[in-house]
Order: sequence, then C-alpha cells, then structure tokens
Amino acid sequence: MLIALDMDGTLLNEKGMISPENREAIARAQGLGHIVAIATGRSYMDAERQLRLAELEMPVVSLNGAMVTLGDGVLAASQPLDKADITPVMRWMNEIPEIYYEVYTADNVYVELDKRVRLEKLSSLSDDEVPEEVAWLLKAMINKQFQQAAVSYVENMEEIWNREDTPIYKVLAFSLNRELLKEASTRFAEISGLIITASHVNNIEINHEDANKGAGVGKLAKHYGLAPEQVAVMGDSYNDLPMFETAGYKIAMENAAPILKETADFITLSNEEHGVAAGLKHLLEKA
Repeated sequence: MLIALDMDGTLLNEKGMISPENREAIARAQGLGHIVAIATGRSYMDAERQLRLAELEMPVVSLNGAMVTLGDGVLAASQPLDKADITPVMRWMNEIPEIYYEVYTADNVYVELDKRVRLEKLSSLSDDEVPEEVAWLLKAMINKQFQQAAVSYVENMEEIWNREDTPIYKVLAFSLNRELLKEASTRFAEISGLIITASHVNNIEINHEDANKGAGVGKLAKHYGLAPEQVAVMGDSYNDLPMFETAGYKIAMENAAPILKETADFITLSNEEHGVAAGLKHLLEKA
C-alpha cells in the first residue's frame, strides 16, 4: 500500500515538527512493507529537511505535485510553469500592495523584501483590523517562512523570472482583500494550462494543470506498480482534494476543512494530537 501524507496541518504540529508518535507510526508502517510518502505544497528541500530531522527516508510529492522525488533523492517527474505565461500576472501583483505572493523553484522559495515587510505589518494589526478567521493564517504563514529550509528575499522578483535555468513550479498569493485575490485568480484562470487551488479562502496556489497532489501521488503509485485502490491519503486542506478524489482510501484530520471530512472514509485526530499516528494505526488494523 502507498500512504501519502500531507505536511502542514497533518503530519506537522503547530511548531512545524514531526512528533515522535508520528515518526514511530511511519517507521512501523514502513517496516511492514508499506510505502509512506509525503504530498505537500512545500518545496522538496523543505520537506526533506523535516524528514532528516525525524530520521525518516520517504518519497516526496512536492509543490502540490509539480515534483515527484523518490526516497533516494532521484527526481522521477516534474512539471514547471511557463514563465512567459504567468509573468504578466505576477508583474500586476507586484503593483498591488495588498497582495503578498511567493514563487517556488525546485530548491527555494522567493519573496520580494517589500512584500515580506508588508506581510509583517499585517500581522501586527489589531484584532479589530484583522478578522479572527484569518489572523491565525497570517501567523501561520510567517511562522512557516521561518520554518522553511530555503527562503530567499530579493529586491525585485524580475531577477527570478529572467533566470532561464530556474524553472518556477508554484506561485502562492495571499490577501486579506478577497476581491483582489479573486481578481488575481481570474487573471491566472485566463491562462490556459494552469490549475488554481487553495489551502484557505484568503490564498490561492497556482500550478501547471498537470501538477496537483492527485496527479503526483498517482505518478508515484504507477512507479511502484500500485493501483489507485492500493493508495491511502491523509490531509486537511483544499489542496488535498485532488488526491482525495483519486485515492482508494481517504483519511481527513480532525482539523480538516469540512469538504474533506465529508468525503473521507475515516476522520482521525488533529495534527496536534498526533493524528497521523492514529490514522496509520487505523489503516494497519484494517489492512
């Protein structure tokens, strides 16, 4: 069986770490011959760093499926964006102070320094100025940046777009102004060959249409000669839906978005309660 685990809100706790309980449960499943993999929106280097800290070796579907890397570090598949297509929209976002965005390459996350400063200013606003339902997301986004293995701040994102040898695999945009975010989404949607997902109502994630967690996990399953019914997945956010739609067995976290819980075969504990360990225990008992 192939078991694909999301990271943020699923495998990782609020400190951005893999708990000993989750680590032991993964090792137990691997010891029984199951293939346990990561399926994340994070970069490969970022995910692999977390695995090294926990002394785990696993295949990684990174950047929402844009890259598929085997446990030994060999790249099995990749699907970058067409920079010529997306640059005009990113250039437009540059001119909108209320929109923060990140650009993901194979081994780094790039953020314009000015955008980072504006994000920090947003996080310092009072409770009256920031809706409660997004205040936690602001904090989580900033904490995630500090947790990430590779974040580089640049004066002008143009220098990244113009590097011919630096493919872009994902763009993440965030805004408290949902109308502006909707406009950004509309502009990207007008470009053929893209898929737009979200992990929250205040952000969007842009990948190539052939790059999503479902497709990435599917490629990994094919590599190991496994059918869809031999694949189990675990997640909490909207960008986990593509792999929920294709997997044979679906486990949602207690802290998952309602739509994932509605389609799940089993609901495990939250990421703060070692829900991955509980979910793996359930899987192994029913296997």
